[in-house]
Amino acid sequence: MPNIKSAVKRVDVIRKRTLRNTRLKSALRTTIRRFNEALEKAAPEDAGMKLRSAVIAIDKAVTKGILHKNAAARKKSRLTKRLNQKTG
Repeated sequence: MPNIKSAVKRVDVIRKRTLRNTRLKSALRTTIRRFNEALEKAAPEDAGMKLRSAVIAIDKAVTKGILHKNAAARKKSRLTKRLNQKTG
């Protein structure tokens, strides 16, 4: 446990940010999982809607600092590619 007042505050801030980041990452993974489930059920219109929500969640994760922009682009590309392979 830190003795310096500013270090104590930093520990508190880091704890709050970690909780926030964990919550946002979990929500992101959930939207991607829901897309994958819709894709496996062979419902292309439902999967298309789930893909849009997943892309929005990925973009929000980039703005919040959860994902790097290149990682987000890679994820969006792979999800779109999977949808196109299943429906096309």
